Amino acid sequence: LSISTPIPSRGTLGSKGLCPYTIQKLQDICPAALKIVEPAREGYELTLRLNIAQIPQGKDGTKAIKEIAAIESVILSSQLKEMLRNFSPEDASQGACKPIKFTYHPREPIFVARQPLKMSVVFPMRFKEASDVIIATSFFQELMDVGSSEEWAKTPPCSWSPIPPAELRGEAIEDLSTNGGFVTFDLASI
Repeated sequence: LSISTPIPSRGTLGSKGLCPYTIQKLQDICPAALKIVEPAREGYELTLRLNIAQIPQGKDGTKAIKEIAAIESVILSSQLKEMLRNFSPEDASQGACKPIKFTYHPREPIFVARQPLKMSVVFPMRFKEASDVIIATSFFQELMDVGSSEEWAKTPPCSWSPIPPAELRGEAIEDLSTNGGFVTFDLASI
C-alpha cells in the first residue's frame, strides 16, 4: 500500500518526508498488521506493508480496519499538529506568511496562514446543491454575529467572507473558486 499526499511544507517534515509525530501515529495503528516500508516506493511519501492475517478478529479487527482506512487523514492531521507545535512568531515575521495548503480531498484544500501574532485556518467552502449554499451562507453569517457577541468573547475568532481573505493572495485561482465563500478560524493568538 503506497500513499501519496501533498506535502504541506518543508518545515513540518522529518528527513524521510513525514514528520516524526506522523510516523509515530502511523506506527501506533495496528502494529502487528501494518509496517512502514523504507524507503518508500518511488513517487510516494509513504509505503506500508499490510499483513491481513495479523488483523485481529471481532471488534478489535473492525477498529483496526477503520484506522487503516483513515491513514490519509492521520497523515494530514498529524502534519497540521506538528506545524502548530512548531509555530513561531519569528517565522512569520521573517516572511514565512505564505499560506500552507493541505489537500484533504481532491479539489478541497484548506490553508493555514502563519502571521506574526496569530495562525489562521481558511476553509474554501464548496457545495454541490444550490440550496446548501443558501443555508451555509446564512449559517456562517449568523455564526459571525453570535461569535462577535459578548457571551462568546473568549472563543476563537471566526469570520466568513464571499471573497478570498487577504491571507490567500497569490494562491491558484482553482483553489479559490467557491460557491460558499471562505470561513476563517484563528487558531492561535500570541
